[in-house]
Amino acid sequence: MGSAVSFLDVPGRLHEAATQEQALAALLSSSGDSFPGSGYRPANRKAWMEGLGPNTLRVHQVVWPGTHDSATNGIGVPLVTRPFAECQTLSVHEQLAMGCRVLDVRVQEDRRVCHGVLSGYSVDVVLDDVKRFLGETSSEVVILEVRTEFGQQDPPGFAQYLVERLGGDLLIRQDDGVFNKTVAELLPGRVICVWKPRQSAAPNPGDLLWSAGYLRDDWINTDMPMTKFNGNLGNLSQQNPPVSQRRFFYRVENTCTPVGDNAASLAVEPVTRRIHRFARLFISRVVAQGHGDKLQIFSTDFIDEDFVDACVGFTRARMDGAQGT
Repeated sequence: MGSAVSFLDVPGRLHEAATQEQALAALLSSSGDSFPGSGYRPANRKAWMEGLGPNTLRVHQVVWPGTHDSATNGIGVPLVTRPFAECQTLSVHEQLAMGCRVLDVRVQEDRRVCHGVLSGYSVDVVLDDVKRFLGETSSEVVILEVRTEFGQQDPPGFAQYLVERLGGDLLIRQDDGVFNKTVAELLPGRVICVWKPRQSAAPNPGDLLWSAGYLRDDWINTDMPMTKFNGNLGNLSQQNPPVSQRRFFYRVENTCTPVGDNAASLAVEPVTRRIHRFARLFISRVVAQGHGDKLQIFSTDFIDEDFVDACVGFTRARMDGAQGT
């Protein structure tokens, strides 16, 4: 009965979404989207950590640009199932080259990436893209989150597989001390790999893989942009301590997502576009409300250069002391 009501109320849902998007646009018009570092553009997005200075850039100072459902490019059947599952059109390598530094990868039992019930390519493609990117750069650090998708079974022996495929030299060992280190102090380690199984044993302290508690978020499942925007602000404001004292990564996702019982919100791209352009506004509101020292990972669907620039610019401001971190 609930689904029937939602399908019948498509005009009302679309009107509500449009009204919320207009409210965000009005806020942008009235308050602007400037924040410390907002005018910065990295000379080379592919190597922006190197550009900021790996000897001085500390892990806790980074505002990490990330992608949501990173390994979904080309998933599903074009014009049939793809619109309901594809959250990125770029390959993982292309995302990293653009400046993304946090990947969200979902897997199923056969070691294929997936989004819900739809599967894509082998996770080997993701790992090969990561290693290719790292071979092309010298000082970039990547957070790779790999998790078994909801409703799926863990791939057998997957933790050992990740270690063997990525290699002990590239993996940064689980260690609370990492957060206060400079990027240079992590080298030659380049990958913080967080493995989140559903049935298998979690990584242990000191392992080459990191356990789920080191990458946290407060997922707000909504297709309404202002609801997501304000929810993200509220959740971030409660994240204590600030990044300079935190010993885990906290992610905020600038996304709106399809809601399964709402016919107006089934395709990913038109839904997430409702909030996509307000990423800089979000950072500016975080700063205006006094929570600039709490933002850490900021993720999006369909990542673009402006999103990366916003995160890197705020990172640079932190290095300059603008946010006290």
